[in-house]
Amino acid sequence: MRERALRIVRTGIVLFLGLIFYVGCSSSTENKKEERKPAPKVHTVEIKQMKFVPAELHVNKGDTVLFINNDLVAHDVTEEPNGSWTSSALQASESWALQVTQSADYYCSLHIVMKGKIIVD
Repeated sequence: MRERALRIVRTGIVLFLGLIFYVGCSSSTENKKEERKPAPKVHTVEIKQMKFVPAELHVNKGDTVLFINNDLVAHDVTEEPNGSWTSSALQASESWALQVTQSADYYCSLHIVMKGKIIVD
C-alpha cells in the first residue's frame, strides 16, 4: 500500500515538473516567434517598354528593390511627390538599388507617364 502511494506521489511530481517545463518552453518559443522577422529580400523591378514591371510591388520594411533598365532609352526612378529619393539617369542595362523603409509612389522624371508603387506590408 505504501509503495503504491509513493508511486502516485512520484507520478504526480513528474507530471507537475513536466507541466512546468512545457509551459516554460512554450512561452519562450512564442516570444521567439514574435521577435523573429523575415530576412530581407531583394525584389527586382524591370524598366522596359516605357513601364515599370511590376508597376506595384509588395515588400517588407528593410527589403531592397533593384531597378534594372532593360529599355532602349535612359530612365530614372524618383519618389513622388517630393523627390525625397531619386536615382541618376539609368542607361540601358544599368541598375539602381533602394532599401525600402516605407511605402512610396515613384515615377520616371524623364518620362512622367511612367509610374510605380512600392507597398510595405
